[in-house]
Amino acid sequence: MEKEHLLPADCTGEGRICLNAQEAAEIVKKATGAQLDKKAPRAPQEPQEAESVVPEALKGPANDDTAQTVLSFENVSFSYNETANVKDLNVQIRKGDFTAIIGSNGAGKSTFSKLCNGLLKPSTGDVLVLGNNTKKQKVSALAKHIGFLFQNPDRQICCQTVREEIAFSLRNNNIPEAEIKTRVENTIKEFGFNPDVEPFNMSRGQRQRLCLACLIALNPEILILDEPTTGLDYRECMEVMGKIQELNNNGTTVIMVCHDMEVVLDFAKSIIVMNRGEIMGEGPTRSVLGDDVLLNKARLLPPQIAQVAKLLGPRFDGIFTDDELIAKVKETL
Repeated sequence: MEKEHLLPADCTGEGRICLNAQEAAEIVKKATGAQLDKKAPRAPQEPQEAESVVPEALKGPANDDTAQTVLSFENVSFSYNETANVKDLNVQIRKGDFTAIIGSNGAGKSTFSKLCNGLLKPSTGDVLVLGNNTKKQKVSALAKHIGFLFQNPDRQICCQTVREEIAFSLRNNNIPEAEIKTRVENTIKEFGFNPDVEPFNMSRGQRQRLCLACLIALNPEILILDEPTTGLDYRECMEVMGKIQELNNNGTTVIMVCHDMEVVLDFAKSIIVMNRGEIMGEGPTRSVLGDDVLLNKARLLPPQIAQVAKLLGPRFDGIFTDDELIAKVKETL
């Protein structure tokens, strides 16, 4: 995902901090100067609650601890060629949750996601989807309840037109033809697609939206996303994630494997941290992203603005976004 930030253009590379205190100060000076020249509105009194980049209409409610458990892992381990990919996983996902799975390469995130929908079966332990043990269910049966969005949309597209692609997923689930026609037309209208376009003539972001549309047409209760924003620019990312957030607001449970901490911060309600096949911690999004000890153990970094804020001192603790940083600096002027 490409997004304009206050950070220097050469501040790149996953997994390392590339700012010192002087650079952080310059960023703040630049940001506040630009804002004050424009006579920006007075900053809020509680900057840590400042408006996120996510529109208010797209923000979901907090997780409901009383909600139904729709997915659970009970002492789950999975081994491939006698090597444990994940081990002793115990997880409960409730209806309406939006949970991000984060971890460095090889942490077991993709294995976790494929265990969720039965593409992989546990070596030991049980995965329950809406009370059904995945060991006793075919993937096709689970697919009626769980939609899986792959990282690469080209792995899911197989038809010559947008209309045919959406209809294909419905026919695979034995939806009656009259219902297929209605759902296809409604989905095309909702996403604003040209129904006769050949999918591979669309941009990558549009192809990802098409794959998401195919899943939405099936009305899944659970949606699993494997790095949904990889290869997308900022506008495409917001289009895809905005639609996913709308689904979550309407009750769809979302589980998202993601390495982009800005996306995690903006959209996820809670986080599960994985490292070397184990769950190291979990909790509300800001609580996890503010836990330096946990992130260090998992070989992860918080969002870049949070790194800048930490370099500026204790007064800036709890700052995660551009807007919050600017508001806090203006408060101290």
